[in-house]
Amino acid sequence: MPKIPISVCIIAKNEEKYIEGCLKHLKPFGFEIIVADTGSTDSTKEIAAKYADKVVDFEWIDDFAAARNFCAEHATNNWILALDCDEYMNTFDYKNIRILTQKLPRCVGRFPLKNLVMGNDGVQRYTVDDVTRFYNRKRFTWVNPIHEQLVFIDDPENLEYPCFDMPMEVIHHGYNISGEEMVEKQLRNLRLLGKQLEKTPEDSYTWFQIGQSQFVLMNYDKAVGAYEMALSLESNMNRYFVEVLIESLSKAYLNVNRAQDAVNVLLKYAEHFKTAKYTFALAGAYHENGQILQALMNYIKATTMGDRETLGDSMFVCYNNIIAIYHEMGQPDMANMYTDLFEKCKQERERIMNA
Repeated sequence: MPKIPISVCIIAKNEEKYIEGCLKHLKPFGFEIIVADTGSTDSTKEIAAKYADKVVDFEWIDDFAAARNFCAEHATNNWILALDCDEYMNTFDYKNIRILTQKLPRCVGRFPLKNLVMGNDGVQRYTVDDVTRFYNRKRFTWVNPIHEQLVFIDDPENLEYPCFDMPMEVIHHGYNISGEEMVEKQLRNLRLLGKQLEKTPEDSYTWFQIGQSQFVLMNYDKAVGAYEMALSLESNMNRYFVEVLIESLSKAYLNVNRAQDAVNVLLKYAEHFKTAKYTFALAGAYHENGQILQALMNYIKATTMGDRETLGDSMFVCYNNIIAIYHEMGQPDMANMYTDLFEKCKQERERIMNA
């Protein structure tokens, strides 16, 4: 396949476990591939050299944004797709994406990243996150040392850039790790976020990410405090992470036995967010609060919305809970109506898990 004018840029350190799978999946698509190694001591660089067009060295300075920008500087093409070593691309609709880049040159591309996650109970699940990783390097650059974000080069304070949705599938394997590895990862993130907070103590995004790490570490009270701080500092409901912030705060409330607060915070901002994920979060909050009919209506609504594919494993949860609630209500015929949908969802879940 001839090269296409997109460069995939990957930063790596000691990723021999994943990087070959990542690059093998990429190779058939014909992208230019740039790998920036940040100090590997295993065979990462040797494996990368077998597949990548360029392998360059970046001296690690505790700054993921700087590493991503450095990697992009070595690309031949202006359109950059940023991936990580533990992300495997399965599909990429180049024809439609080329049209999008021509029509929307000042936009960035986002795609659904399907994350394989090992739960605290030892059960593997998957979630779906929309990630903004496709951009024109002449117009955008990365900022923030950790949980880096794209900003306009000529207007870095403007955080409301337009996005287009990319028809592609990427499976993320990096969360499917042991509890010890996840703790180590989150403690590293908190260390870098703490440094960032020293420079910008009123940055809502940093507080949000602190909450995310504390939640993963099951420090739910600390997560609630960080999320509440983030929400108090952020007045712009259009910033892309705010919906996730509110959903995450509701989940943290549930984990500290504040189910009514979970319902209240979701209802307070419901007019701003008409998505399947938000509806699912509200259903879960109602369910935990004992408001079963409201939970049922919202579970059903979430499964019928146009963006229901973003639910990931939560779609499976929706159908399971709908069936269970109808059985509890003594309506087996209604429960049976959802059995086929449940089975189809289960098959898709298994496909993702084994990808």
